[in-house]
Amino acid sequence: MNLSLKHLAVSTLLLSSLASITPPALANITAQQSSSLVKTLADTSVTDFRQFLGNVARSELAETAKLGPAISTFLDNKPLTAEQQNEIHRLLGLYARVKYGNAATETLRELVAIPTFRKDGVAQHENPEFLKIADKIKRLALAFNLDFRNIDNRVYEISLHGSGDEVVGIHAHADVVPVTPENWVLKDGTRLDPFKVTLVGDRMYGRGTEDDKNGIVVALYAMKIIKEENLPLARNFKLLVDTTEETTGDAIPYYFERNPTPNYNLALDGGYPVVIAEKGYGTVMANFARRAAQGKGAEITAMTGGLATNQIPSTSVATFVGDQPAELAATLQKAASEYAKGNGGDFQVTTAVVGKDVKLTFTGVSAHSSEPESGVNPVARMLDFINSLEGKVALKHNHITDAARYAADNWGLDYLGSKLGIGFSDAFMGPLTASLTYVGMDDKVFKLAVNLRVPVGKPTEAIKAEITDKLAAWSKKTEVAVAFDYSIDEPMYRNPDGEWVKALLAVASENLGMEHKYGTSAGATSVHDLPNGVQFGLAMPDVKYTGHNDNEFKTVEQFLLDLQIVTEMMGRIGQLPKL
Repeated sequence: MNLSLKHLAVSTLLLSSLASITPPALANITAQQSSSLVKTLADTSVTDFRQFLGNVARSELAETAKLGPAISTFLDNKPLTAEQQNEIHRLLGLYARVKYGNAATETLRELVAIPTFRKDGVAQHENPEFLKIADKIKRLALAFNLDFRNIDNRVYEISLHGSGDEVVGIHAHADVVPVTPENWVLKDGTRLDPFKVTLVGDRMYGRGTEDDKNGIVVALYAMKIIKEENLPLARNFKLLVDTTEETTGDAIPYYFERNPTPNYNLALDGGYPVVIAEKGYGTVMANFARRAAQGKGAEITAMTGGLATNQIPSTSVATFVGDQPAELAATLQKAASEYAKGNGGDFQVTTAVVGKDVKLTFTGVSAHSSEPESGVNPVARMLDFINSLEGKVALKHNHITDAARYAADNWGLDYLGSKLGIGFSDAFMGPLTASLTYVGMDDKVFKLAVNLRVPVGKPTEAIKAEITDKLAAWSKKTEVAVAFDYSIDEPMYRNPDGEWVKALLAVASENLGMEHKYGTSAGATSVHDLPNGVQFGLAMPDVKYTGHNDNEFKTVEQFLLDLQIVTEMMGRIGQLPKL
């Protein structure tokens, strides 16, 4: 059978990879050199990877980075050394960026425009917006000559087939956390549409740009490139797009009840370079039965907070009703301003009279609940403030004041569990965190959630028992009626052994100019309970994560770097002789 020159070249690349197992070799291209090459070739028209390599060979970088031998060896269909293989894969990532950067950016815009958040009373797999995004992803996959399966609209599976039996699962998710549209305002007053990508400078604002529709896009384009370049693979890839990662988390288990589990699993929904540990995710949900207000004074009739337990909101609003709204508003404004000054002064308070109601708003800084230190929690502050009004502002007591007392006594403004006495820390994974996040109320109950992120160091059952006992004792002592629901998952810790993890670490750290060491995360992903599961990007460590925030954004530069890195990673992992 006659093979084209392209097929011969990439076959040689694979066969040389399979010839022997070698320790990871560095690609002889620095992050700065990669950036320079991209700028040089950005306006160059390329038809395929081989032509791109020809353009690189004629650039100054080929000489300074000594790429000539790797390129000529590849184009001459000769065996490559381990270092040369890595250089070719590095160039494959750069090719992805130059060739498909604009197309991938447009695809991200199209996916962000589909508002795939949970709607009350509608099962996720029956939500019309998920049917819409499933169809969009299917059309993309088929256009890229990839296999597509829709598993009962719970998980969308896109496959890229190789020659072996091993399967590498690439995990991303199509669902996003809810938004409060009126909070999507930039400091200069610019109003944003959460479901329309708005480019301001280098930032692409929009819900899902960072969490996690960007992951879907870069994985799809990486698979497309490997497929159209006919790069041989020693194993198979499956992109698994989850639909309930931000809510119930039941879609992935549903999938694995009906399909085999990949041998290796990578979540494009965490941090760079490679995260081998995730804190356990927990929730303490306090349920206060609604009761008629008792006593004299104003009554708090409503309170808002986060829309999800894993999201610290930017605002919390409490609604007060009194006989003299203007006077009440002035009193609350004075008390709240003094409270703010005495508690850091890092949040704003405002009051507004709306008919007979007085709206008190605390504005903090939104954050992902796995990173409470990066935000300023208005929910915790509102509840603590309400509790502090005892003796200062006459208030009737009801379920909301009960909740405020509970929050102030047991959690306070601290997010390390110190108030309740449950705090501890692991040297690698960091401290337990506990954040008041979700506020909800219906006809029967007022709900208040504390989101826990738990490192290794204590058995989760012991933590759960400790919290249960302490809160039960508080309820008995105060005679505040409250029912609790508890859930705490085990933390994840993976031994970073194997050629595949070493390769992942090399790809990310070299491209990003980062220290060559593994990371840990407070955020749980869909690989938490899967074999050989790690996070591989797409967020930068030590940079505030905007995924669950108002004004969520991804920079263009980082998005294109993600495309570059994921393409290189799939090419390299796909051709390793042994993982």
